[in-house]
Amino acid sequence: MSDIKVLWVDDEIDLLKPHILFLEKRNYNVTTAQSGTEALEEIRKQNFDIVFLDENMPGLTGLETLSELKEYEASLPVVMITKSEEEYIMEEAIGSKIADYLIKPVNPNQILLSLKKNLDHSRLISEKTTSNYQQEFRKIAMDLSMVNSYEEWADMYQKLVYWELELEGIEDSGMFEILESQKTEANLQFCKFIDKNYPKWFENGADSPTMSHTLFKEKVVPQLKENGSTLLVVVDNLRYDQWKAFEPFLSNFYKKSSEEMYYGILPTATQYARNAIFSGLMPSDMEKVHPDLWLNDTDEGGKNMHEEAFLKAQLKRLGMQLNWSYHKISSLKQGKRLVESFKSHKDEDLTVVVYNFVDILSHSKTEMEVIKELASTDKAYRSLTQSWFKNSPLMEIIQQAAQMGFKLIITTDHGTINVKNPSKVIGDKQTSLNLRYKTGRSLTYEDRDVLVVKEPKSIHLPTINMSSSFIFAKGEMFFAYPNNYNHYVGYFRNTYQHGGVSLEEMVIPFAVLDPK
Repeated sequence: MSDIKVLWVDDEIDLLKPHILFLEKRNYNVTTAQSGTEALEEIRKQNFDIVFLDENMPGLTGLETLSELKEYEASLPVVMITKSEEEYIMEEAIGSKIADYLIKPVNPNQILLSLKKNLDHSRLISEKTTSNYQQEFRKIAMDLSMVNSYEEWADMYQKLVYWELELEGIEDSGMFEILESQKTEANLQFCKFIDKNYPKWFENGADSPTMSHTLFKEKVVPQLKENGSTLLVVVDNLRYDQWKAFEPFLSNFYKKSSEEMYYGILPTATQYARNAIFSGLMPSDMEKVHPDLWLNDTDEGGKNMHEEAFLKAQLKRLGMQLNWSYHKISSLKQGKRLVESFKSHKDEDLTVVVYNFVDILSHSKTEMEVIKELASTDKAYRSLTQSWFKNSPLMEIIQQAAQMGFKLIITTDHGTINVKNPSKVIGDKQTSLNLRYKTGRSLTYEDRDVLVVKEPKSIHLPTINMSSSFIFAKGEMFFAYPNNYNHYVGYFRNTYQHGGVSLEEMVIPFAVLDPK
C-alpha cells in the first residue's frame, strides 16, 4: 500500500474527480483543496509528499499560494498546473523552484508521470546507477589485471572516481563497498607498476608521462604562447575527485577546453613536487643548480619558500620574457587581499596563484577533532572542499579573471589519501618525519608495505648522506614508530596524508578553461 500523500489544489476540483479516482486506484492518498487559503490550512495540519497547484484561482492565486507555501515548507515539491503558457508565469513559477509544470487540460497519465518523475526520481536513478556499475564492475576487474602503461592507469583512476561520484548519491552501501575494494586492489597493482617502471621514466628517450618537473614546459608554456592573459592556479594537495566536486561551480564563468592527468613525482610531498613544478627540475638537480634555494628534509627552515625564485630561473632558462607575478595564499586574509588587488594584474601574461587551503585542511584534519569528524570519509572530504571553494576568495579571484578575459589553468602538486593501516618503521634521529615516506640511514621496515629506493639518485632525489635511502608507503599504509605505537596509530589512522605511492597522490588533474 502506498503511503504517498498528494495535495491537489484547484477551484474546480469536482471536475477532476476521475483523475483523483485514477490515482487512488494506484494507492496514492489524495487530499483536495478548492482555494489557496484552504491548501495552506491543510499543509499546516498534515505532511504531504507533493502538491498539484492550479495557477488560476480566485482569491489567492497559484503563484501567491506557492510563495506562502514555500515560506512554510521550502522542500515540498510543487507541480504547477496552468491554462496559460505565458512566459512571465512560467518564469515566476520556475524562479520559485517548482518541481514541474503541466498545461491544462491534463490527462491522468501526465499526472502519474509527474508523480513518478518527482517522487521516484532518486530511486530510479539509484537502481539504474547500481545496475550500470554492476555491469562495469566486471570490466574494471578484468582491466585491472591487464593495465600496463601510465596512460591506462590514468584512465583507470578516472573511471574509478567517476563511479565513486555516481554511487555516492545512492543508498546501496553494498555497491560502495565493492567499489572501495576495487580501489584498494587498483592501488595494490598500481604500486607494483610504479615499483617496476618509475625509475625508467628518467632514462634518456624513455616513454614517460608528463611529471611535476616537466609540467610547466610541456603543458603550461604552450598555453602561454597563445595571446592573452593566463591565470595558473595550483591548489595544493588537491585530488582528482575533489577537482570534479567543485568543477561545476566554474561553469557560469568558464568552459573547459581540456582536462588531462599528469604524474606527481615521488615523494608526493609539497617540498619535492611543487618545487619541481616551478623549477622545472627534479630535486637532485635543484640541489645542484640552486644550492642556495634547495633544502633537504633534515635541513632547518621552510622548504617551500623559494617557488617564485625557482620559476624566475625556469622562465629565464626557457628564454621566455613575460610580464608575470606570483602569489602564495595561506590564509583567508591573504586571499581577500588578492581579491582586492586582482584588477591590477589585468595586463600580465601570467599570474600564478598557489592556494594552500586544501593542504591546511588536510593537515588540520590530523590535529583538529572537529575537522576530523567533518572529513571522516572521502565523500565528506569532497563535500568540505566543495563548501570551502564555493565561499572562498579563490572563487572570487576566478570570477574576476573570467570577467577580465583570463584563460584559467587549474592543477595541483600532489593528491592525498586517507590512511588506514600502520606499518612499523625504525630509524635514527636524522630520519625524516613524514608519515608516507622516510629518508635516512639504516631504516628498518616491513618489506611488503613499502616501495624501497636504495639509490636515491636513480630517481633523481638528493642523497642526504652516503648510505641514506628512501622508502615510500604503499596504498593506505602510514609509518609508525614502535615507541608509543598505539597512541600514535590511534591519532593518525583515518587522516589524510601524502608523500607515498597511490593513485590518489600521484595521478592528478591539469585542466585548461576558457572564459565564457
